[in-house]
Amino acid sequence: MRDAVPGDGGRRPRRVLAILMTALVSGCGPATQVESTATPELAAYDVAPVPRDHVRDGGTLRLATTEFRTQWNYWHLGGADLDTARILGAMMPWLFRGDQNGRVTNDPAYLVRAEVTRTRPKQVITYELNPRARWSDGTPLGYRDFQALWRACRGHDPAYQITASTGYERIESVRRGTNDRAVVITFARPFGEWRSLFSPLYPAKAIGGPAAWDRAWQGRIPVTAGPFRLERIDRTAGTLSIVRDPRWWGARARLDRVIFRYLARDAMPGAFASGEIDTFDAGSDAAAYRRARQVPGAVVRRAAGPDFSQLTFNGAAPALADVNVRRAVAMAIDRRALARSSLAGLDVPVRLLNDHAFVNTQQGHVDDAGELDAYHPDRAARLLDRAGWRPAGRSRRKDGTPLTLRYVYPLSAAASRRNGELIQIMLGRVGVRLELRPVPDSDFFDRYLIPGAYDIAPFSWIGGPFPISGMRSIYGRPRGTDPQQNVARVGSARLDALLDRATGELNTARARQYANEADRMIWAEVHSVTLFQRPQIVPARRNLVNWGAFGLSTPVWTDVGFRRLPETR
Repeated sequence: MRDAVPGDGGRRPRRVLAILMTALVSGCGPATQVESTATPELAAYDVAPVPRDHVRDGGTLRLATTEFRTQWNYWHLGGADLDTARILGAMMPWLFRGDQNGRVTNDPAYLVRAEVTRTRPKQVITYELNPRARWSDGTPLGYRDFQALWRACRGHDPAYQITASTGYERIESVRRGTNDRAVVITFARPFGEWRSLFSPLYPAKAIGGPAAWDRAWQGRIPVTAGPFRLERIDRTAGTLSIVRDPRWWGARARLDRVIFRYLARDAMPGAFASGEIDTFDAGSDAAAYRRARQVPGAVVRRAAGPDFSQLTFNGAAPALADVNVRRAVAMAIDRRALARSSLAGLDVPVRLLNDHAFVNTQQGHVDDAGELDAYHPDRAARLLDRAGWRPAGRSRRKDGTPLTLRYVYPLSAAASRRNGELIQIMLGRVGVRLELRPVPDSDFFDRYLIPGAYDIAPFSWIGGPFPISGMRSIYGRPRGTDPQQNVARVGSARLDALLDRATGELNTARARQYANEADRMIWAEVHSVTLFQRPQIVPARRNLVNWGAFGLSTPVWTDVGFRRLPETR
């Protein structure tokens, strides 16, 4: 599954799922010094990598996050977003690591091995867990933890509010292997991206049952199993702090402490300039980028991100229930103008993304947009005429009702606001009125996208090394009243079947082919329109190492820290 980022927003590490922001802030000043070259070419990652023995032991890293989360069960419907994934990555078991090229390997702190041990008559995966791996209460990680997460996420019991069941619903059984640390997983139907499952892993006794699923992780993180443990959640100060866990069995973390401070995006550049935080994600905010380059002792790390910016259309909204109206609205929006506006001043190429499955730099990317690739206001006007929305003065009406759409975006997402103003002008040319509705950042997902209280919403899906399995929860038909990640509420049985075929294909080349066939259907249904692959632009203190623009790679929390100073005699 994917995570979303409000405004400039996100996907889960498989494709992360919660919503982050397209946008950002304002600032001023001429550019000065920057560590990365200001060329259009972006690296796969830019994190100032150094060996562990070059990292100073100790110190506190101060990071900025965009929302003060209350639900720390990542698999819960209210729990998954990019910030949550980043924080939990330091404390909870993520069984696999991705490198800058998207290659995935076992994390030896948790896994001795994990492999396909049989494909016929059914796919079987065997995990052998590190015998030293234990939860913070002393309980060893084991097969019961896998069982509990599977039972919650497979989608059989509506009492479990989940982000998505993708992959889990294909599992037939999770059982004990040769001992409690051996896990044997049998799939009823094959699942190609099986490594996307069970990360993060949770302890069985803390998620077993719908009550624990909903409440055990509400406002707290009761059990951990990582190089850091929770120190304090301070809602008054808007901070969450974690400290090195002395019971961690892996490589000792270099940092003593990490403090996550919750800030509106437009406050981050100022906090970085004043020394209150050590790094932040500037997203697509050219003003924040320029301001960060002026800060003494700072560098800007840049990479091609796995994320993409897009506009989702609410197919359940009365005005957009007709696919021809959605198609007309898409044709009336100049996507290239939006991309140029969003990326102006960032020293990156302006290139549209025309694939919902893969970003431009990812293997498998194909241009699938078809007729929606270009800006066609004249054709849009004709489609609206045929759909019964006739010109009436400066707007269109049908049965006396004006064609008015709600563009809902996070309050601090300045880029989303600017794009909304551009879209307002574009749609006005074809007689569609667009109302700009800024909402509190923390409400954007839970109170507007999930309930469907919007018509058009800008955010980014956050990607990773498992792009195909994430498509099912975003573009598959919603089940009942729960949209899972398909907040557009647009889909079809044919698309579901093709997504299932792509997800179940064990041959990577064929899986990519099926994913792009599905993408062409997603464009045809006008579920959403993609805009551009989002660059990662991360200002940081110059001495902060093994941290920055990660691209497809996974942070190695044990190695993050500040560069060791040369010894003096």
